[in-house]
Amino acid sequence: VVAAWASLPFPARPGRLLPDALCAHPQAVPWKLLSPCRERKVSGCFAQSVVLRGVCKERKPPASPLHACESTEEALQRYLHTQFPGAFSTSHVLEQPCHTQPPYPQFFSPLLTRQGFLLDRPPRYPSAAVESIPVLAALQSAPVLHTLLSGLYKDLQKLNTRRWASFFSAGLEQDDFQEALEELRTLSQSYETGFEADESEDEADSD
Repeated sequence: VVAAWASLPFPARPGRLLPDALCAHPQAVPWKLLSPCRERKVSGCFAQSVVLRGVCKERKPPASPLHACESTEEALQRYLHTQFPGAFSTSHVLEQPCHTQPPYPQFFSPLLTRQGFLLDRPPRYPSAAVESIPVLAALQSAPVLHTLLSGLYKDLQKLNTRRWASFFSAGLEQDDFQEALEELRTLSQSYETGFEADESEDEADSD
């Protein structure tokens, strides 16, 4: 089971390097959770696959360990290891951005250039439609999945299956249903860490 994260567009500025964008977010990664999970107080994951497209690395004197990396792939990989120590991380970098010509909806901020890079201030004159954007997407096997799976288990447990005769008309037995529920509960526990237990206690206290 994985959770989806994305940054659309990725917060890069025109003429700046990928390390510049990554160094601007040393505490929290610049992408947001898309899956219906409650974000945790402490971020982390067990394994992840990250794809970045539309941001290239140019040569200039190194200003940080990230700038000293030989390639964009190496800079992204080093950043992931810093943010998620101990996690198994794979990363891929594509030079081609995501194209956003019509019929792609133009819901972008006026701070974006035609190439989807961030400006420090709105332009004096209205800019043309955004034609492409840099994008980062990630799939993570992470502790946030515990809340999603355990919540699904609790919701299914509340079902009165006797009211859903058609639910079992395809041949599913009540015992099979209960067994699947237990497997779902066990699966949710596989993603639980000490942080989830603490947060569950906090929620119980607030209730």
